[in-house]
Amino acid sequence: GRAYLRDKVCQEFKTLGKENFRTLTLVTSSRKYSNATFEEISHLVREIVSLAETCCAEGADPSCYDAGSSALSAKSCAGDSPFPFHPGTAACCTHEGLEQKLCLAALRHPPQELPRYLQPSNEELCQTFKKDPKDFADRFLYEYSSSYGQAPLPVLLGSTRTFLSMVSTCCISPMPTACFLKEKLERKALSLLTLMSNRACSRFAAHGKDKVTFSYLTSLAQKMPGASFEDLFPLAEDAAEAFSECCDSVAEDCMQKKLSEHTAKVCGALSRDKRFADCCKGKNLMENYFCISALPPAPAPKLPEVPKPTNQELCSKEGARHAKRYLFELARRHTSVPDAFLSKLYDASGRVRDECCSAKDPSACLNGKRQRIGEQLPPFLEKANQLCGQYTRLNFLDFKKKLRESLTQAMPEASAELLERLVEQRADFASTCCPPNSPPLYCSSKVKATAPQAPRPCWCLAP
Repeated sequence: GRAYLRDKVCQEFKTLGKENFRTLTLVTSSRKYSNATFEEISHLVREIVSLAETCCAEGADPSCYDAGSSALSAKSCAGDSPFPFHPGTAACCTHEGLEQKLCLAALRHPPQELPRYLQPSNEELCQTFKKDPKDFADRFLYEYSSSYGQAPLPVLLGSTRTFLSMVSTCCISPMPTACFLKEKLERKALSLLTLMSNRACSRFAAHGKDKVTFSYLTSLAQKMPGASFEDLFPLAEDAAEAFSECCDSVAEDCMQKKLSEHTAKVCGALSRDKRFADCCKGKNLMENYFCISALPPAPAPKLPEVPKPTNQELCSKEGARHAKRYLFELARRHTSVPDAFLSKLYDASGRVRDECCSAKDPSACLNGKRQRIGEQLPPFLEKANQLCGQYTRLNFLDFKKKLRESLTQAMPEASAELLERLVEQRADFASTCCPPNSPPLYCSSKVKATAPQAPRPCWCLAP
């Protein structure tokens, strides 16, 4: 209710002080409205800080905050609102009073999947900082927070605080280059934690715990295809549990603690593989986690044909686990197939089970699906595996040359312009979606699949 909202804001304002409250508001607003302009965010922050400063003061009228927040809501609903635009604003504005305010407060932009913040050179940083330190700090907080908005709030606040401290220290240092080198080394683990937790929590927000477990499982399977389902599934569950606990947590060290514990478990279980053992040699667990995450897929071993789950298994209580195990087996035999394709297969398998296991004759339904999937799945997997396998093995120029050659051979009648456009499309897809930690929603949108049937090769695989 009204009193709770006012008390919560005023408690934060009094505890943090005006400047820290302003910084927190700038960071949280930039995360929440990641597609807003700097000017829109600045306007919103000014209004929120002014409201808190006025209404949280000693002796302020108890109705001050409610009246002020109602005025902000009215401004949000105005046609010329200076605040961040959101498509849901119009629907919220059909409500009144507290319901309208709570509706507006719940709006947020979808997160940026491809972070746009690029750190300038040390010289450029100092040049901009010296011109106007306050404007520099505000713009950095806005750009960095909107780019890495899925990282847990304590991680993001720690990362931005140490960065601004580094800039303010090194830009007045007599030896700025040495200062920046020292400071960057000291904050390396925190930078990696911000990057990796933003990626992990983006995936968690997009897919949820079950699908993140599957995604992590197949990623490990492709990096270490000799490991068994029993070796890797508990590790995938452990990672998903860490993200579910920490992505929205405001506990200071939740993500660092949980990821460090998880990394120790991975290193304990998988260090028999030389590549994992090399990653696990370091003393800093966050750097070890980053190293493991960045491992490219291993060559696929020669394994017998994938054992298919029976109809009874698919429609049992453990049906989802049997489907995971089957797709795990496919992943370790096609180690270059990217997550976006495997996720589509997982979605399709879920829809097939939902449709067939509730049908009058589940076996007849599943047998029909199996026949279609048996025809379409092998070439689909082979083409996806080939595309990303070539991207992983070759340098980018050689990869594009190989693409051009294969497209020319497959489409001898195509014009040079069409071929070049297709080469650029496939190269863009491969560079974004073949590597580990690819953006899930962006890549999923690029993979056109027709479920509940098996996915057909999308534009990135055709012809």
